[in-house]
Amino acid sequence: MSHPQPLSSRLERLRQRLATHQPRVDEEQGELIWAAVAVVVVPDPDSLLLIRRAERVGDPWSGHMALPGGRRGQEDPDLIATAVRETAEEVGLELLPAHLIGSLDDVVPRTPVLPPIAVRPYVFLLPDRPALTLNPEVDAASWVSLDLLLQPGTHGSVRIEIRGENRDMPAYRLEDGVVWGLTERVITSFLQLSS
Repeated sequence: MSHPQPLSSRLERLRQRLATHQPRVDEEQGELIWAAVAVVVVPDPDSLLLIRRAERVGDPWSGHMALPGGRRGQEDPDLIATAVRETAEEVGLELLPAHLIGSLDDVVPRTPVLPPIAVRPYVFLLPDRPALTLNPEVDAASWVSLDLLLQPGTHGSVRIEIRGENRDMPAYRLEDGVVWGLTERVITSFLQLSS
């Protein structure tokens, strides 16, 4: 994939590592609902795309900071197609095969009240920041600097109420909100691979 400007050493390292990375695929027994998310990365400055999901009754991820993505649809031939379709639907961004640089380990939510779902994160590297068009499922979208995510004060813990019980959860505290749960785990895995 060609880029108008040279990639930073971090993004070049990420591209090289993902080329040889063998993601851990969830082998859990039982029926899982599969979903995919897109970790969309741009250079200058190195950033990734986060969205804030709209508030919706019955949606366990309502109002959360997240990566674009969702459940695999019957029309999706594979999970890459799911990530591409969901990103187009949610933020109007058409990801191309040339943008895909690899996938991260599958992630399964740890909260017992959620459905039995497994999420496969795919990493897409774009040459620059595209314009975004949000659909009603998304309240906001922002490009978050990888440098900010790596600052010691950004990552810590946050107290979240789950089923009436307060729990301290690893989280990224950002100006636009708190990133925790499955999205925090994907971003942490991504940052470890890119560092």
